[in-house]
Parts: sequence; C-alpha cells; structure tokens
Amino acid sequence: QVQLVESGGGSVQSGGSLRLSCAASGSPAYTNCMGWFRQAPGKEREVVGYIDSDGRISYADSVKGRFTISRDNAKNTLYLQTNSLKPEDTAMYYCAADLCWREDFSASNPHEYNHWGQGTQVTVSS
Repeated sequence: QVQLVESGGGSVQSGGSLRLSCAASGSPAYTNCMGWFRQAPGKEREVVGYIDSDGRISYADSVKGRFTISRDNAKNTLYLQTNSLKPEDTAMYYCAADLCWREDFSASNPHEYNHWGQGTQVTVSS
C-alpha cells in the first residue's frame, strides 16, 4: 500500500504560481502511475496531468503550457508546478497513485486510482 500527502496549496492572485508536492510513503510499486487531479465545488474530479508506467507525462488541455509535473524518485515525491494561474484553476488538488498493471489502465481516469491524498486547496483570485 502507499500513503500520499499533498502540500503547497494556497491563495494567489491571477497570474501567480504555486508548487504542489505529493509525498509518498509505503511500497514504491503502488506509485507506478501517479497523477494530479482537481475538483471544484459542484464539479466532477478531473485530470490535471499524470505520469504513466512508461514515465511519459501528459496534461489536460486546460493546463498545457502552464503546469508542469515532475517526480523525484529519491524523495518519493511528485510535484506540480502551476504557473499563470487563472480563477478557473481554483479547486482542491489531489495526488493519486496506482500499480497500473493492467494494459488497459486509463491513467487519465480518476476512477482507476486506488490511492489518494487528502488534497490541497488552490484558490486563485482575479
């Protein structure tokens, strides 16, 4: 199993930046795939970006060019650098991880992941 703890959220003005962190503890196998998701009030949880089992990184169209995912395996930590933040980026941001051993594992689908952090709030004011 794996435990995930997010940090780094906060309140910023439009155009600002935040660096979110997701510290993982437990079996590294359960972090084979990792992703960042977000959920705004009244909306479904959506993908922000993810790293698949081959190490490829993908982003939602809404954040491409503004957000960057990186991973420090030595620290067992996943990062999300958010730049040029917009009010519509306001949401609770969650880190997720999974074995993703199935060939048809859909890394962009939040329902695929079995391990989640508690979330960190990002609020962007105009």
